[in-house]
Amino acid sequence: MSKEVTFSIIKPNAVKKGVIGNIIEQFENAGLKIAAAKLTVISRKKCEEFYAEHKERPFFGELVDFMTSGPVVLMALSGEGAVLKNREIMGATDPKKAAPGTIRAKHGDSVGENAVHGSG
Repeated sequence: MSKEVTFSIIKPNAVKKGVIGNIIEQFENAGLKIAAAKLTVISRKKCEEFYAEHKERPFFGELVDFMTSGPVVLMALSGEGAVLKNREIMGATDPKKAAPGTIRAKHGDSVGENAVHGSG
């Protein structure tokens, strides 16, 4: 495996619950390093651009409303096989189907409000 960098977002519901530290700890315990991090509120325009691939889907408006509803933590994660590791740590998109101990199983509220976003 090679060293990779991947993008992750701790979503507004997880920030509101106060579980930022727990989520970061899970990434670090799996061997990922936080290469960069920023607590911010995403503008509606930036959010619509970021999720543009979903623009025609029925959940797009709800997704943008949710992601702009409060602060998020934007992170660059680095490490060996970071993309795959990030996906494993996050768990399935639906928290009810996510493996026990994964971030989404522990902190997700629904498919839309599943605590974290991960990019390849």
